[in-house]
Amino acid sequence: MGDQYFEILAPDQWIFPAVFNSPHSGTGFPQHFLQQSRLNSNALRKSEDCFVDELFLGCKDLGAPMLRALVTRAYIDLNREPYELDAKMFMEDLPGYMNPGSSRVAAGLGTIPKLVAEGEEIYRGKIHLSDAHNRIEQIYRPYHRTLTALLNECYNATGFALLIDCHSMPSSAVNTRGSVHEASVDVVLGDRFSASCSNDIASEAVNFLAAEGFRVARNRPYAGGFITETHGTPRHNRHALQIEINRSLYMNESKLIKSSDFLEIQNAMTNVIGKLLNFLPQHDQNDQKKLAAE
Repeated sequence: MGDQYFEILAPDQWIFPAVFNSPHSGTGFPQHFLQQSRLNSNALRKSEDCFVDELFLGCKDLGAPMLRALVTRAYIDLNREPYELDAKMFMEDLPGYMNPGSSRVAAGLGTIPKLVAEGEEIYRGKIHLSDAHNRIEQIYRPYHRTLTALLNECYNATGFALLIDCHSMPSSAVNTRGSVHEASVDVVLGDRFSASCSNDIASEAVNFLAAEGFRVARNRPYAGGFITETHGTPRHNRHALQIEINRSLYMNESKLIKSSDFLEIQNAMTNVIGKLLNFLPQHDQNDQKKLAAE
């Protein structure tokens, strides 16, 4: 992984006013993190949105960029506030500006996670607060600056921007909730109950997914996280939509490998992306303000 913690996958020509984002699909492990952890790399990957970046990679050929993390979510969670930290994890006291009381911290899933998704503790013991600061300054803030810059470039050129925040969910998240409908959910769209994305866009996304055979729920059990909330202001023509795909559709959840259905699901998602992008207002390539693929 080296010192590269994320990357932009830019299209040859940025045609559509949209940005795709995959903050949880990174697989890189800094060496010092592996030394700190009581878990092996396979166990640490249990929190990852495995292969989600690949599922959505069709956006690049269709004319929209993707920002994706390269570092594992267990090291730093980019879909959190910058300072959602658990005070019990650190050798030093937390400054007052940090947020140790969020529900995500309580669940062990703060900006510096305490647990992997299956509830196992990550660290052998307490870590220095300076370690958290370094991760936030070296990875979190540059990542979010880059995402904001992409969305601003899109909006400044077209007066419109759509962020598609790409995620996956364990099958257990939607098959233990007691409802026949929820037990069969393939995709959950989160628009924070229409607060982060216009109803028109979200409704069309549901229709496009359904046309590909996906069974879709909206906002339950996932309504959208920090990134969706931060970047979605529909009244200003800035929209953010979170997509969660059931991992059992395309991978073996215990072995963390692609299943034989991966290419089929990837092709179906590319079809959905194409329909959704073509539903958006297209940028006039003759305009003086052009979207750049830099």
